[in-house]
Amino acid sequence: MRKLLLGDEAIAQAAIDSGLSGVYAYPGTPSTEITEFIQLREEKRGDAENKICCRWATNEKTAMEGALGMSYMGKRALVCMKHVGMNVAADPFVNSAMTGVNGGLVVVAADDPSMHSSQNEQDSRFYGKFALMPIFEPSNQQEAYDMTRAAFELSEAVKLPVLMRVTTRMAHSRAVVEVTETPRKQNEINRPEDVRTWILLPAFAKKRYVQLLAQQDDLMKASLESKYNCYRKGTKPELGVICTGIAYNYYMENVANAEERSVLKVAQYPLPVELIEKMVADGAKEILVMEEGQPVVEEMVRAIVPSTVAVKGRLTGDLPRVGELNPDSVRKSLGMEALENLEADDIVVARPPALCQGCGHRDMYKALNEVAAEYENPRIFGDIGCYTLGALPPFQALHACVEMGASITMAKGASDAGQFPAFAVIGDSTFTHSGMTGLLDCCVDNANVTVIILDNGITGMTGSQKSSATGRIESICTGLGVDPAHIRVINPLKKYFEENVAIMKEEIAYKGVSVIIPRRECIVALNKRLKAAKKA
Repeated sequence: MRKLLLGDEAIAQAAIDSGLSGVYAYPGTPSTEITEFIQLREEKRGDAENKICCRWATNEKTAMEGALGMSYMGKRALVCMKHVGMNVAADPFVNSAMTGVNGGLVVVAADDPSMHSSQNEQDSRFYGKFALMPIFEPSNQQEAYDMTRAAFELSEAVKLPVLMRVTTRMAHSRAVVEVTETPRKQNEINRPEDVRTWILLPAFAKKRYVQLLAQQDDLMKASLESKYNCYRKGTKPELGVICTGIAYNYYMENVANAEERSVLKVAQYPLPVELIEKMVADGAKEILVMEEGQPVVEEMVRAIVPSTVAVKGRLTGDLPRVGELNPDSVRKSLGMEALENLEADDIVVARPPALCQGCGHRDMYKALNEVAAEYENPRIFGDIGCYTLGALPPFQALHACVEMGASITMAKGASDAGQFPAFAVIGDSTFTHSGMTGLLDCCVDNANVTVIILDNGITGMTGSQKSSATGRIESICTGLGVDPAHIRVINPLKKYFEENVAIMKEEIAYKGVSVIIPRRECIVALNKRLKAAKKA
């Protein structure tokens, strides 16, 4: 059976066809479509007997832990996140290699070179290497499908999680994919016989770590024998190329005579050292490493080959150190003349992102800016979400935005240093993701901060996914220790502007922790809901 699928959708379809029992994820570009594909399929299928658990988790850490619990019961589980989500999930992710798995467990990390929708250009392969786990890195949609199925099989064979690493272009491009017509049935419940590996007390963990290290030879053997790692000696073996992931496509697109250079395509890790040594033994004097992200493979190759072999790539400037690769940058690294490109017409102007017309955040920022202008040096600490666009014109309201949940704790730290007023602006989904602990710190120390939790009822930036915070914000704040008298709900509409300004001023004047909740449905979600109601 053939289907036209995004890279993300190919992974999702493969997981379903592999007998998946649960997918755990927090939405984040470019990984969101994996979970959404499974959710949509489950809604249409309505098969209660073989139902796949596919609800959004509160954050990536809880997603990883939920998947690990599913694996404990012998079921197959998938975890999906973007690269910065790996930082949040790092504790259970790394420790999952120590516990091992029971049912197959695949972790998908979608990296975002060029930072299309991210704070950094982090490379998730470092996490897999650090945790001593196998890694797959597909170069096309068919491989994404096939490798996901292979990853589940490998995971159960070696009793370890497997990391699947993709990048934005891989995740968000489409191709025809051949899929199975006979999906695998879900595993039956099968609890682990030896629970000691799942109890990471030092006495047990020390033994388990020795076992994990001993497994590396088997993982290397699997990598060397993998059909996805391919070496071909060229007619000019003094020139070698190592390609990983989608970089292999860029190379093949540019090379008319693919027989000249020796080529090693790497798609399964640990890095197949023997194949690199074979390239050198065949006469390679120069090796060009092409990889999306950071120079992970390039650094390892430098440690493997003799010093007489010139290793080139991102570290040497032969490929750009920042941003994603493309056919043009790869062409340049091969010493080939650039292809003619059309220049953008002068009529094309930049269109920076902006808050939607009709968005409640607009009215909130207008009120906040008016209040803040009355103070000499106000500081407003922002967070990750569509409301981060408040940093741009016309509002230019934010003074900092670092990562999920940082706004509240940074505002506290600034207040501790003497800053007044200290504001934190955070979304409802981000608040439950990683802002709650910061608010607890504020309450424990009775910090003089004003926290604004923007409640639009969804996770807006990634496509209107359901927020864990919906209907719970006031009770969470009260439970963390905020005085209920200083938990204020406002309606960010123009007709309430003066009232909202007055409430903000009152809470700034309060010497302690105050929470203001501007509550208004996301305009995009509202339009979707109204359209759906018309069709019904």
